[in-house]
Amino acid sequence: MRIDIISACPELLESPLNHSIIQRAKAKGLCEIVVHNLRDWTLDKHRKIDDYAFGFSAGMVLQIEPIDRLIEHLKSERDYDEIIFTAPDGEKFDQKAANTLSLKQNIIILCGHYKGVDQRVRDHLITKEYTIGDFVLTGGELPAAMMTDAIVRLLPGAMGDVESALSDSFQDGLLEAGVYTRPAEYKGWKVPEILLSGHQAKIEEWMYEQSLKHTRERRPDLLEGE
Repeated sequence: MRIDIISACPELLESPLNHSIIQRAKAKGLCEIVVHNLRDWTLDKHRKIDDYAFGFSAGMVLQIEPIDRLIEHLKSERDYDEIIFTAPDGEKFDQKAANTLSLKQNIIILCGHYKGVDQRVRDHLITKEYTIGDFVLTGGELPAAMMTDAIVRLLPGAMGDVESALSDSFQDGLLEAGVYTRPAEYKGWKVPEILLSGHQAKIEEWMYEQSLKHTRERRPDLLEGE
């Protein structure tokens, strides 16, 4: 899999994309992540990528020209399954979206910045728009890093234990049950006896019940239509 990320501030992506599971996945050759500095695709000496909005809107807007120039260059080298824009008004990015995108071969993520991006980019170049929540950030770099992390960890071989990814919260529409480790007792606080029983079927049944209870308490919206 290859993920190309287009950014006005690529430095914001250096740490999130070069550690932990993402770094190991890259080292194994499971994915290639390329960050592009949008300023490298301008034609003026000042490397200008934004301008004032037409009309009476406040704030600066990312220009269409360098974005289109870079996307056309990338598309000339390979086919892309999706060209994604990080937008506050986009579709909610969730585990289902991460699962779907993890099956793709090549995707582009365009990070928003300033007041936004020229609407013509969204109308003519973008195939998907995602938001990570109902709030506004300075730019789309952090959402792009979060989406990349969620996608890459699902690639076969990215995690040492594939079952760990399959049992994550939201994979089955439920929140994950609480987990425990050694010591079995600490300050009088004990691990539930069922987890120490060695009875796999009963443990799985208990964990499902706990997962269901946890979801009802924390995120009842996930159970709508249950």
